[in-house]
Amino acid sequence: MQAQPTREGPRVNDQIRVPNVMLIDDEGENRGVMSTAEAIEMAAEQGLDLVEVSPNASPPVCKFLDYGKYKFQAQKKAAEARRKQKTVEVKEIKMRPNIDTHDYEVKMRNMRRFFDAGDKVKVTLRFRGREMAHQ
Repeated sequence: MQAQPTREGPRVNDQIRVPNVMLIDDEGENRGVMSTAEAIEMAAEQGLDLVEVSPNASPPVCKFLDYGKYKFQAQKKAAEARRKQKTVEVKEIKMRPNIDTHDYEVKMRNMRRFFDAGDKVKVTLRFRGREMAHQ
């Protein structure tokens, strides 16, 4: 029955409230289970922070990290992911029921090009005047 991590990110140093933690040092080696106070002390000696990387494990897994650098890297990764993310656009193709064959082929070619680009296509059929009677 432990507290969930804060919304800003993982718990760091004195925010870690559990009595014992599984410790991983800055080289990635498993140091085993030890008291939280002892782990914070070891991190401070190395000039690093104790960061809770897996709060739901039993005991929680903590790692020696430079927290400022860790946050900066996470922000850079998130910004890069947002930049690479493609927004799906909805392209619209409008036509009338008595369209000529060549015009129809041009519209279909454009539609295929939109699909290949990963966009969605909305086809709108417009009826005018007497065309309404022949739907």
